[in-house]
Amino acid sequence: MKLQDKVAVVTGGAHGIGKALCRRFAAAGARAVVVSDLDFAAAQAVAAESNGLAVKTNVGNEADVQALVAQATDAYGQIDLFCSNAGIGGIPGFAEVSNEAWQEIWEVNVLAHIYAARAVLPQMLARGNGYLLNTASAAGLLTQIGSAPYSVTKHAAVAFAEWLSITYGEQGIGVSCLCPQGVKTNMLRDAAESGPSAFLLANALEPETVADCVIQGLEEERFLILPHPEVAEYFQRKATDYDRWLRGMRKLQSKINEAK
Repeated sequence: MKLQDKVAVVTGGAHGIGKALCRRFAAAGARAVVVSDLDFAAAQAVAAESNGLAVKTNVGNEADVQALVAQATDAYGQIDLFCSNAGIGGIPGFAEVSNEAWQEIWEVNVLAHIYAARAVLPQMLARGNGYLLNTASAAGLLTQIGSAPYSVTKHAAVAFAEWLSITYGEQGIGVSCLCPQGVKTNMLRDAAESGPSAFLLANALEPETVADCVIQGLEEERFLILPHPEVAEYFQRKATDYDRWLRGMRKLQSKINEAK
C-alpha cells in the first residue's frame, strides 16, 4: 500500500497522531487527504496544508461517519485508505466510572471502527481493493494499568481489526492495526496528570515518528504496526506464559501505586 495518488481519510486528524498522519500522507504523494475531526477549525488548518478537505465528524455517531464517507467519495471519487484513528484516552478507574462514560468511550474507541468499516467497505469490495488502518493501542495487546475502560475498548478494537483482516483479506482489503505505546500527545499528557500513565512519558514517541512507522507498515502491509518494538516482546511474553505476565503487571501496578 503506497500513498502515491491515493485518497486517504483520517479521523481525529486535527491533532496528535492523526495530524501527523495527514501531513505524512500528503508528503508521500496522496492525491487528497480528508481531515475528519470534531475540532473543525483545526481540521481546516491541517487540510489546507495537506491538499485536502476538512469534515466535522463525531465518530461515535454512525450518521456522521456515513456522511464523512459520502462527502469524501463525492469530492474525490473513491476512498483508498480509511484511517479510523480518533479515540478517547484512559479514563481512570473501574467501578467509579459512570455508565455514561463507559458508553462514550465504547462508542468512540470501538463502535467508530465498526461504523467506518460498514460505511466504506462496500465501495472497496466493489472494486476489489482498499485499505483500513485502525488505531488501537499497545493497551489492546497488553493492558492499561488503572483504566478499565481504555483496556477493554482497545482490546475490542484490536479484535475487530483482526476479524476484518480474516474476513476480507482475500477480497483485496488490507487491514492494519496501529498499536503505539506512549506518544507525545495531549491525550497522553492529560492521562498522565490524572492517572497512572505517567510512566509512559519516559519512552514516548513524537507523533511524526509514529506516522513514519505507519508509512512503512502500510507499504509492508503488516497487520500490527508497532512503533515501540518492545511491545512485540511484551506481547510474546504474555502469550508464552500468561500467569507470569499477570504477576509482572501486578508488580508494576504496585510500584506505580507506591510512587503516588
